[in-house]
Amino acid sequence: MANLGAAGRCLDDAAFEALAGEIEKVVGSQGFSRDPDVCESHARDWSGMAAAAPRAVVRPSSTEEVSQILRLCNGAGQPVALQGGRTGLAGGASTDAREIALSLDRMTAVGAVDTMAGTVTVDAGATLQAVQEAADDHDLFYAVDLGARGTAAIGGTIATNAGGIRVVRYGMTRAQVLGLEAVLADGTVLTDMSGIIKNNTGLDLKQLFIGSEGAFGVITRAVLKLHPKQPCRVTAWISLASDNALPEVLTAARKSLGSSLSAFEPMWPDYLDTVSRRMPKFPIPLPAGDGPAVILELLGDDQDAERQRMEAFLGGLLETGLVADAVLAETIDQERRIWAVRDEVPAEYQTTFQGMIAFDVSIPVSRMVGAVRALRAELIDRVPDADRLIYGHLGDDNLHLVLGFQQPVGKDLKNTVETLVYDLVRELGGSVSAEHGIGRWKRPWLGHTRSPAEIETMRRLKTALDPNGILNPGRILPD
Repeated sequence: MANLGAAGRCLDDAAFEALAGEIEKVVGSQGFSRDPDVCESHARDWSGMAAAAPRAVVRPSSTEEVSQILRLCNGAGQPVALQGGRTGLAGGASTDAREIALSLDRMTAVGAVDTMAGTVTVDAGATLQAVQEAADDHDLFYAVDLGARGTAAIGGTIATNAGGIRVVRYGMTRAQVLGLEAVLADGTVLTDMSGIIKNNTGLDLKQLFIGSEGAFGVITRAVLKLHPKQPCRVTAWISLASDNALPEVLTAARKSLGSSLSAFEPMWPDYLDTVSRRMPKFPIPLPAGDGPAVILELLGDDQDAERQRMEAFLGGLLETGLVADAVLAETIDQERRIWAVRDEVPAEYQTTFQGMIAFDVSIPVSRMVGAVRALRAELIDRVPDADRLIYGHLGDDNLHLVLGFQQPVGKDLKNTVETLVYDLVRELGGSVSAEHGIGRWKRPWLGHTRSPAEIETMRRLKTALDPNGILNPGRILPD
């Protein structure tokens, strides 16, 4: 039986030479490279996970070329690592020396925006930012937003069901995908690009590929849902009196601000302290207090009305004592500087720390405050020399925890800390992966979130759609 966790076999040199020649005929010299520098540049994603350069990098320019490549690889039993912008943090796009890297960075077309339907058709290699800009040109809005928007590829965000900062209002990527084209391991092309919202004609096959991390097929095109552009944005930074105030403030925000609420991003004091010490180019808008800080954002179509709503909400909070202080952005530059503390900091991790252990988990919001307290106490005891960055998207149960070290992290320490964190997540009924998938990094912990029956069902689907196990082997399921 094929296994999503299997590492894949390695073709001998003669067999690989023959396969390489056939693939190069499909994509041409501009789409095929075995240059060591090129291969090394495709070896890792943003997780920083140790990896080996692939045997070759293949860059198709069309769905038909993807189909021909997979048909050849499937026939030869050649494992294929799928790559978009390589911005994931679970090692899913980090390669193995036996693999070829299939990069969609030449498939970047963003089609015409259908303003009546509120949709856009895009190639999987198009960046999130390119889609956002295309929508913006037509006074529309693509709801998914990430700090890596300029690099993250749409296909990767679909394959990992990315969330980002506005899930509290618009939902995950899955809610934005109306049509999908994907190529199976044997080269079969499945196309459902109608974009029809109501289509109850059998199974909705596109759902198999959303969040599957490339295990079942290669996403090549998508029809994405666009929303009416909200021209007005109001951003506030609030300092809470204590962590106990977090759930109360979130509940109050949902009740008082309604559908205008588009982001609720908490950052615990340890996060603010680390940013102040290690990354001073991101000034903290208000002095860090005893409780978390929260970036609160409203989107609407009337600037004055939304601002008055935010001012009234903050005034009421200050009277209750739940909030120690607050600042409301007056200009676009002030908004940018507030968001930079949350949005741009993760891009600095690789240069700020010599070693890092990162977590992207979900914990029920009702248990979030207690969970953070417990984790923080244990981490101070176990790894007192680590910088702790604790933050998240509280409205959708998502918690980020990054431990930064000034020296490389050994396997034993990594395993100790992961056991601590993931055991608590399991105990609280959470998820070991909220946004970035399982990839290579979290394979041993999948069972903390998924039952044996669920994992076996995943294996059965993999066997049916990729019986030779060539697509993204060594990822998702444990061996």
